Amino acid sequence: MSEGCTVGRYLVDRLRQLGLGHLFSIAGDYSIEWLNRYVTPSSIEIIEEVNEVNAGYAADGYARLKGIGALCVTYSAGALCAVNAVAGAYVEKVPLVLINGTPSIKKTLTFEQTGFSAHHFISGRETDMQSFEHITVATVRVDNPDLAPALIDYALTQCITERRPIYIELLQDMVDLECEPPRGVLKPARILSDKTSLEQSVAQICAKLESAENPLIWLGVEIDRFGLQDKAMSLIQQLNVPFVTELLSKAVLSEDDALFAGVLDGQASSTAVTELAAASDFVLALGVWLTDINSLGWDPDYDKTAFASFDAVKFGTYFGGQVALEHLIDGILAEKVAPKVRKLPEKPARSARTVGSSDVITYQGFYNFVQQYIDRKTIVSADASMNYFGSLLLDVPGPGGFVVQSSYSSIGYSAAAATGICLAKKPDQRAMVFTGDGGFQMTAQCLSTQTRFKLNPIIFVIDNGVYAVEQWLADASVFHADKPFYKPCILHRWNYSLLSEVFGCRGWEVGTYGELGDAVTGALKNASSPSIIQVRVPDKSIPDNAKWKAQ
Repeated sequence: MSEGCTVGRYLVDRLRQLGLGHLFSIAGDYSIEWLNRYVTPSSIEIIEEVNEVNAGYAADGYARLKGIGALCVTYSAGALCAVNAVAGAYVEKVPLVLINGTPSIKKTLTFEQTGFSAHHFISGRETDMQSFEHITVATVRVDNPDLAPALIDYALTQCITERRPIYIELLQDMVDLECEPPRGVLKPARILSDKTSLEQSVAQICAKLESAENPLIWLGVEIDRFGLQDKAMSLIQQLNVPFVTELLSKAVLSEDDALFAGVLDGQASSTAVTELAAASDFVLALGVWLTDINSLGWDPDYDKTAFASFDAVKFGTYFGGQVALEHLIDGILAEKVAPKVRKLPEKPARSARTVGSSDVITYQGFYNFVQQYIDRKTIVSADASMNYFGSLLLDVPGPGGFVVQSSYSSIGYSAAAATGICLAKKPDQRAMVFTGDGGFQMTAQCLSTQTRFKLNPIIFVIDNGVYAVEQWLADASVFHADKPFYKPCILHRWNYSLLSEVFGCRGWEVGTYGELGDAVTGALKNASSPSIIQVRVPDKSIPDNAKWKAQ
């Protein structure tokens, strides 16, 4: 046995090698010794969070920018609070590491064989693992120092290969036991494609690209998750074909690019985008996930759309299984399909109605107004709410400048995820969060962590007093009729701006465009703490591109 390496150090060294610079944690006696003795002296900074779900969302936001994120919690009482955050990361392919500080072997055996319980126990050693095995790509229990390196390496390799969460149980009596030191550097496992399926899929798609007069490329979230931005851009430029994204992949490439046409997201899309999609005779959807959030009252034309995602190609009645997206793009590039000679659609000029400084803010008016503050150094994050609609049509010029959890859509995600985004972003970038009041009530304590670590997101809380998106989904006619909101959709009103006094940050409450302008100016100058801007809007005001369902 080599001297100088322990199980606790091994895990820290592997996380550091993978690029982890921050670990989100909640103190717990089953994990605190590992945190104190091994993480604290390392180059990984511990970010002490306020609760496990916020820690999970923060780690998720961090991982989307850095390529890996991690949180450390304590057994059952802590870990089970993080289930929702881990589930969201699993659905959205986010590489997240959950480290669960776990009771010792002696405590476990005592409980299982005598019934004498240690705190946090439920039904023995399997409870937490069974809870997470369906929402992670690896669940391991480190209960033997000789097996620890293999178990940790297996789990972490799965994480960076599948781009999904893993679960590691680190027993409290294991952390100081010696083990072999890390050997080499962990790398994602090779991606595999079936040779015949790949060749057939490339041939099918290239034939359509050559014969189509008005092809369109639809870029999905897998372009981001698998780091294929450069290859996707090369293909678009080689073909000279316009491209659109989905809400989940908005700004995966720069929206300033001349070939970018907009976000294709059902009836929430701009008229120019829906007309472009309708006029296209072939759509190549690369890494697109179909969900009810990115179809929104509109069904894709499956006969003219080739979907390449989840390691397969689906086009009409054709199915090509085991076709990796990267290999497919490489194959199409190698065929050197002749570029199209066509007049690209002109982007419609953005025109916002003139508003007076004393005019009452509307939902759409807010987004028209805030556009002027978004540049290449802005990272926008929109929460599950009517903000999906408003943010969808924003111009976000910075590549990778948009973060949304729209597939899983857990309200409250974005404000807490901003903690991780702020720690992972470049120094000259600024995070802006657009959240509904209902979602913000779920994770408002994120302001505490952000203030503590001098992070400076600007969080806009759209205060309309209702769960508007839930009402919209159930009965959108309420928004244009003299009808009451469903009782479960009505919120208890908070004075959101005054939370700044509780947590020690900056806050503004605004109801007019003049007040909004002053607040944003003040928030942009506030570099050392979060800024919360409470934006009052009428309860039946909704973004223009959400009104199709309300008619």
